[in-house]
Amino acid sequence: MSRQTVELAINAAEKLNDTLNAFLQIDREGALQRTSEINASGPLAGIPIAVKDNICVKGMQASCGSKILGNYHPPYNATVIERLTNAGAVIIGKTNCDEFAMGSSNENSAFGPVRNPWDTTRVSGGSSGGSATAVAAGIVPVALGSDTGGSVRQPASLCGVVGLKPTYGRNSRYGLVAFASSLDQIGIFAREVEDVARVLSVIAGRDNHDSTTADVPVPDYTASLTGDLKGARLGFPRALFGEGLERQVKQSVESVIDVYRELGAEVVDVEMPHAGYAIAVYYIIATAEASSNLARFDGVRYGFRAEDAPELRQMYRKTREEGFGPEVKRRIMLGTYVLSAGYYDAYYRKAQQVRTLIKNDFLKAFETCDAIITPTSPTPAFAIGEKVDDPLAMYLNDIYTVTANLAGVPGISVPCGLSSERLPIGFQLLGPYWSEPMLFKLSHAYEQARPFRERPPISAS
Repeated sequence: MSRQTVELAINAAEKLNDTLNAFLQIDREGALQRTSEINASGPLAGIPIAVKDNICVKGMQASCGSKILGNYHPPYNATVIERLTNAGAVIIGKTNCDEFAMGSSNENSAFGPVRNPWDTTRVSGGSSGGSATAVAAGIVPVALGSDTGGSVRQPASLCGVVGLKPTYGRNSRYGLVAFASSLDQIGIFAREVEDVARVLSVIAGRDNHDSTTADVPVPDYTASLTGDLKGARLGFPRALFGEGLERQVKQSVESVIDVYRELGAEVVDVEMPHAGYAIAVYYIIATAEASSNLARFDGVRYGFRAEDAPELRQMYRKTREEGFGPEVKRRIMLGTYVLSAGYYDAYYRKAQQVRTLIKNDFLKAFETCDAIITPTSPTPAFAIGEKVDDPLAMYLNDIYTVTANLAGVPGISVPCGLSSERLPIGFQLLGPYWSEPMLFKLSHAYEQARPFRERPPISAS
């Protein structure tokens, strides 16, 4: 049965990839070989899983959606991959993503955009759009992505699936190619909350390879799916439901709040006074860390190297010029600027101070509620090419998601309906540190009360 399940997933990936461009590598031979070697008693035995192409899987490519890494194949597994395979899961392929996870639409990949299975003229969201699309189209039941400012939750919303960004330090980043180290976290996509909970129970926990992982016990997250919301308090940041939020999205999320009231949860108003600064703060800190992390890609040790560059500095320059795409170059330049001697205090230090204020907003809000509800994205999926020449408009897609990464708190996106154009809309729940059980309880209760059974026109099922 395991082999049949894996083979069906591979067949679907191969059949739909010309249309969706969700996969950069489909490993038929390797996946079928791994199926014969799996731990048949593991909690994920025989489950086919897709992995974003910035997470290392031994023997498979890790391009990060970039030309500069070329045909790089890491000689080791990321910790989350080790834990998945030990639990019996089978990795079937690597999914397309914005270059080095930098983007909100998956249009920044060197290998072309991922197309949304609900409407192939629309974006899938980013940067983990390939993983979101693979789950939405029914190719795999579960996929991994990375979330630096919303890169799991936002594409989950745009593709109509569940997407989790755990508490910072919950999952190991060992084997995740770094974009912004204080913000990055590996997250999970699935069609149902229970599947996300089950996978997190497997991959979470302390890792000696990553000093930022916390020594906090990992519970059985599926045990929290009780459906009992008696006494639960949901925070409603009324000020975030104003300008810039598309009317249909606002109405959908407000209807979710009504459902929670019906389920017995209390809804209380909360204030997030510094949320308006989140985009500016995020794009200072994220670009600064990217500038530092991407300095290692120089054409010397691995990946792409420019030709016709006889002198070392010229080789560095040409390799980075030819290997990096325009969005990565833009962020490296911004990051280098804000870290420079003349601007460090004015930009980077100030951004870190406001980051602390945003974190404190969450701490204060969570004194009166168990979780905060917001939209995940201000709009449903937009057209491919619509915002590609307007970086600011593109960055504003992350307005509801970046605060969780800045504060390190967990967040989950859950589908809650379709727009008039039959495009998915999602809502987001944000909780205190290590509150994944409460987020799962709340999101699962909504899912059971208002199941999202719609399937996209392009689907394997």
